Amino acid sequence: MTSQDPALPASGARLPQERRLVTEIPGPRSRELQERRTAAVPPGVGSVLPVYVTDADGGVVVDADGNSLIDFGSGIAVTSVGNANPRVAARVKAQADRFTHTCFMVAPYESYVAVCENLNRITPGDHEKRSFLVNSGAEAVENAVKIARYATGRDAVVVFDHGYHGRTLLTMTLTSKNMPYKQGFGPYAPEVYRAPLAYPFRWPTGPENCGPEAAAQAVDQIEKRIGASNVAAVVIEPIQGEGGFIVPAPGFLPALAEFCRANGILFVADEVQTGFARTGDMFACEHEGIVPDIVATAKGIAGGLPLAGVTGRADIMDKVHVGGLGGTYGGNPLACEAALAVLEEIEDGKLTERARRIGETMLPRLHALAERVPAIGDVRGRGAMLAVELVRPGTKDPDPELTARVARRCHERGLLVLTAGTYGNVLRFLPPLVISDDLLADGLAVLDAAFTD
Repeated sequence: MTSQDPALPASGARLPQERRLVTEIPGPRSRELQERRTAAVPPGVGSVLPVYVTDADGGVVVDADGNSLIDFGSGIAVTSVGNANPRVAARVKAQADRFTHTCFMVAPYESYVAVCENLNRITPGDHEKRSFLVNSGAEAVENAVKIARYATGRDAVVVFDHGYHGRTLLTMTLTSKNMPYKQGFGPYAPEVYRAPLAYPFRWPTGPENCGPEAAAQAVDQIEKRIGASNVAAVVIEPIQGEGGFIVPAPGFLPALAEFCRANGILFVADEVQTGFARTGDMFACEHEGIVPDIVATAKGIAGGLPLAGVTGRADIMDKVHVGGLGGTYGGNPLACEAALAVLEEIEDGKLTERARRIGETMLPRLHALAERVPAIGDVRGRGAMLAVELVRPGTKDPDPELTARVARRCHERGLLVLTAGTYGNVLRFLPPLVISDDLLADGLAVLDAAFTD
């Protein structure tokens, strides 16, 4: 990709960037594949939309029946630079021809080091940093907590209402939402405590009071229920993902960060979904000038290949003994090459600016929709990470049934959207940062029509 006006989409798409329906959704071939899946895969592995993908590029995914759907999901914020991005694909193919694995802990290679150098460079703060690579966002968060406990000699970890951090034992414990993530999977890990989040739409005294009041409540609970001197880390998403794209009220994150600094608590930013230009900054922490002690990254880092990173202050990261960090597949050479290509795409294509332009396009349309649709209680987000929360008109009572119907209508019309939220009443939008303006506009028209229906 060459440098270009961020108002414009990436050029040179391999597939037509258009919505095209040739069968019902899902079509007959996808239904056949769904029958095979039912016989082979446990039902606990769910899918948002049972269409079986055969191709994808830019802002579209093509299914086994030849339908071309607009992608407002990006594989949950993963394919930000577009699916099968040519630069990413070329570097992965070239690496596959050389070698596919040695295990960095056995025989290292340069691309792993280069990815870590880049993470140290682009994450918030100009202090000396260290990074290492793992496979998934959950693994990155779990390692961040492990390092924080080791470095501080403390056990307690504080997380927040509505947060989501993963599906492993520890990250499932950190996660707030019970169903489907925690139900029946206990007992959970010890020494994890939950504090209130600054959720402007649902704050009892109104959004204007939310930031300082929520911060004061969180600090009070930490001091009285846990004891600040016992807390190793505060772990928080700068914008919550699965929790419903909740943007904490202004001042909440800075107040938490200051409290952590004053009490020797490590501030861990879970930037798994918000990182790599998604919110209009390279990392969402930058919006309020937060400099975390440790940052967990994944999703958008490698264009669809499994890779995640943990980046932290050098004095923290260097405390852990040799052999205490790592994993067989962490920093696989194919994924490292993909990550290097993704970072080049983001910087060469000015995709942080493009994410802001996507937000500037979508937010007015979503606000206009909210004025016409009483069920839309809130419109929120930053950059290309946006959402609407649906309620029963005249109340703030969640309406997950309507949310599911609208999502289903979007799917039937060829727009892939995702739901989210503790109450299952949020539609979230994560278009690829390279989506064309025309395709973005068509997707918004489909969304509008789904609500009209």
